[in-house]
This record gives sequence, structure tokens and C-alpha cells, in this order.
Amino acid sequence: MAVYAIADIHGEYDLFMELLDKIALQDTDTLYVIGDVVDRGPHPVKVLQQMMLMPNVIPLAGNHELMAMECLGFLNKEITDESIASLEAEMIDNLLVWQKNGSASTLDEFSRLDEEERQDILDYLSEFQLYEQLQVNGQKYLLVHAGLGGYRPDRRLDSYSPAELLWTRADYETCYFDDVLVISGHTPTQLIEENPRPGYIYRHNNHVAIDCGACFAGGRLAAFCLDSGEEFYSSEREGEENG
Repeated sequence: MAVYAIADIHGEYDLFMELLDKIALQDTDTLYVIGDVVDRGPHPVKVLQQMMLMPNVIPLAGNHELMAMECLGFLNKEITDESIASLEAEMIDNLLVWQKNGSASTLDEFSRLDEEERQDILDYLSEFQLYEQLQVNGQKYLLVHAGLGGYRPDRRLDSYSPAELLWTRADYETCYFDDVLVISGHTPTQLIEENPRPGYIYRHNNHVAIDCGACFAGGRLAAFCLDSGEEFYSSEREGEENG
């Protein structure tokens, strides 16, 4: 009955399945997926459909799910002259921002689904939580995709906006909580200057950063075991960067 966390799969279905084999995930285990399942990589919808088959997977939202949810509902409607005429500037901006952030692979796979399958995906995405608090073997954890934007020690977690939780990068030089380990993704560990092991899990000031750049050439997926602190890795991703 182990508990694991994975972040920033970004459509890398093969690496995801490889990593599940490496941790030998059992039906009695729990796997938290901490956002950014979609976009950039080749098979984001395929990853979502695999997760939907696994009741022991608990999905948390990332900024890419936030962008997808803002746009897919509109795009799933029948495109008519009226709907185009009523397209608001905000939605146009949302679509452009999503496009710049690697939406092509998600849109491609989503467009190939039938109407019922599309609605299943939209319903599933709507269930993604913003964060999770839990305790494993006496250790407290906060699981959140990005960080705590606008952090203050006295601020309640439920007062943080989706943008602050899903977009604002973690400040690894600030210890948010003395007795809580914060597990996050969003920032590839290759980009953390202080990380002595770029591309591997980074631990500092009660932060555990687990986005190991699976959508980058040479990147990988990582899994962190909350019970033991063990780290597991997929093989490196080959080829050019995605998205």
C-alpha cells in the first residue's frame, strides 16, 4: 500500500507506462499525478484515458489542464457563424496562449475522439483537484503543481488562486512549512540552478521538485515514493524537444 507522486507527464505515454512498471504499481497503491498530463508530448489523451482506467490514480491540475479546460469546452461545440461571431477576446487570448504552450498534440488526439469520448475527457479533467494534503508514515505532505504564489506563512491554503498554485513557480529558497514536505512539478529540475543533479529530483528547504523534463530531449519521468523517499526514473527521452 505505497503512495507515489509523478508530475509533468506531458503526453509521454511510453515513458509513463515504463515508469509504472518500474515502481510495480499495485491496485492497493495510490498514485498522485501532479498536473501537466496534457500538451507537448505525442499522446496526452492516451495518457488521460489510461489514468481513467486506474481508480488508484488521483489527478491534480497543472497549468496545462487549466488552459485545456478553458479552451476544450468551447472547441467541442459545433462551430457555426454565430459561435464565431460571439467569440470573445478573452477566449481568443486563451486559445493563443494555449497554442503557444504546446496544445497541438492534445487537440489532435481530442479531435479524433467521438462525442462520448470527448465528453468523458472533459468530465475527467473537471475532477482534477488543485492540491492535496496528506500524511504518510507520520510525515505531512502538500502536493501542488507549481508552488504558492504570493506566499505568506499565515496564509490559508484555500485562499490561493488557481494561478498562484498552477502557474507561479516554487521558491526553493523559501521553506514554506517547517513540518510539511511540498512536492511539486512545473519547473524542470534541469532549470534549477542550485540543483547538483540537473534532470533528477531536487530536494531543498522541504521542497521535493519532481518534474524531470520528460518533454525535453534527454529528460525523463520521475516517481517519488512518499512512504520511503525512494526515487524512480524512466529512461531518457530521445529526439528533439516537444512543443
